[in-house]
Amino acid sequence: MSNLKAIKREKTSSGANNKLRSKGFIPAILYGGKDANLNISIEKKDIKNLINSDTFLSKVLELDINGKKEKVIPREVAFNVVSEEPIHIDFMRIVTGKKIILEIPVKFINHPDSPGLKRGGVLNIVRRKVELKCPAENIPNEIIVDLTGTDIGTSIKISSVKLDDNVIPTITDRDFVIATVASPTVIKEPEKPAEGETTTEGAEGEVPAEGAEAAAKDGESAKKDEKAKEGADKKTEDKKPAEKKPAEKK
Repeated sequence: MSNLKAIKREKTSSGANNKLRSKGFIPAILYGGKDANLNISIEKKDIKNLINSDTFLSKVLELDINGKKEKVIPREVAFNVVSEEPIHIDFMRIVTGKKIILEIPVKFINHPDSPGLKRGGVLNIVRRKVELKCPAENIPNEIIVDLTGTDIGTSIKISSVKLDDNVIPTITDRDFVIATVASPTVIKEPEKPAEGETTTEGAEGEVPAEGAEAAAKDGESAKKDEKAKEGADKKTEDKKPAEKKPAEKK
């Protein structure tokens, strides 16, 4: 369990919060239980690594608020849309006997002991987190999935995962799949030409058949246009007086 120091904050205006952030603190609120909501702040350097972890929103923390310690769980983090820095955190008090719903990350272990993965199979993860309903005082950090003995074609369902007492999935109407061990995906490479052979496409000095045909057609059209132009020029020249030369083309 991580211990964090928190400080009560009396002012809650936007200006006061921005001033806290400029000093390296994150404004936060603590709620839940019988006690009143409490406005606090936490030093960013003490909590930044925890915020960036996958387990932050399911991790039980102990806040030391001016000497008084409380067990809490983070419920929401707000980030700046530009800098992506955390700008506010909601903490909820842990009340013994109460049940809460959390998304718990899944961790897969013993990859080398999976015959399917050894033979080139692929672990296809369907759910990286599973929503659980659990007692506030018994929140698992992660759901452990043991891959030992799993072969290609294996479907790992929630029923095969060992959960603590009173910890149950929120989905209760079916035995849902967490992951499968799938067959390897083979990508077939294009066949290489035999030694000494060349392909029409890309061969040095050669033009693809389609290109050659198009070029021939263009050449024939150009010849026809040239002959037509010569005939037209000749007719024009015959009509003009002999002493006059045709005007130069610009």
